[in-house]
Amino acid sequence: MEPPFARVVRARSFCTASAARQPESTEPSSSSSFTFDKENEKPILVKAPNARRNNDSDSVTMPTSFMTGSIVGKRFYKKVTTREADDGNGWTVMLDYRTLKTPSKRPLKLPSLALAKAIAAEWEYQLAEGIRPFTMPLMKLACTALERVPLTRPKIIEHLLRKLHQDLVFFRAPEDNDLTSDVHEVQVERIDPLLEWVESEFGIKPKVYSSIFGGKQDDKLVKAVEGLLKKTNDGELASIDALEASAHSVVIALGIYCGKLQIDDAIKLIRLEEDLQVDKWGLVEGGHDIDIADLKVQISAATVFLALSRQN
Repeated sequence: MEPPFARVVRARSFCTASAARQPESTEPSSSSSFTFDKENEKPILVKAPNARRNNDSDSVTMPTSFMTGSIVGKRFYKKVTTREADDGNGWTVMLDYRTLKTPSKRPLKLPSLALAKAIAAEWEYQLAEGIRPFTMPLMKLACTALERVPLTRPKIIEHLLRKLHQDLVFFRAPEDNDLTSDVHEVQVERIDPLLEWVESEFGIKPKVYSSIFGGKQDDKLVKAVEGLLKKTNDGELASIDALEASAHSVVIALGIYCGKLQIDDAIKLIRLEEDLQVDKWGLVEGGHDIDIADLKVQISAATVFLALSRQN
């Protein structure tokens, strides 16, 4: 049986169904780390040729295309396990006898056994026909936390602070317009408690505005949010960045990070205006339903990743 993440995301064809294949070589290879030609898009077997002929390799490196969602080849392993890292600091995932590595050939060293087992479950549920990264959101977040965040942390924080001024929860539909007055009432009822939390958490009352292009928040609030983001570790910042990208809201991402919001609460706030339209005009099959499913996957994956990263 496929996991919920796999069943939900499989309904959406937002990933390509091809990946680069290995360059041909006239020399026998004994490595299970893989090199890929990005210009050739034929499916491949994610297995080094003659891998066990001479010297067995003890690692598996995922191709760069893994992070784009492309199918990276057929399942080449039988058993998925976890074990403690060689240095005793963290946990790793094993595909048969091989230690899993990131696309840049760094060991996939995870902060908790719970997260390692969750990622191992994603690998266990891959089908024989192909490894589909778009059904493995936790693995993707782990690679992001290990590779992207350490190199681009200041830029990620800067991006989040820019997005703060355009945050979804700061938008208010006009109160004096017959077409939007009902939306305004629901926004006040459901979003204001979150804004009150922002004020109590950071000491600054956020501004609301009716322009869809956003406005400008108080510099003190921006500084307070910046201070919180700088205290996060790489896994936490990767989760917050992923949550913001799906929610279009730094505040909702921080609400989940600080424990103010649960997954269902966050999804309801994110979809508040659109759900009002659906209630009024009806749901478009193949449109709204897929968007809802995709949003649930993205928010759930980032929230679960955040929680499991914190477990010892």
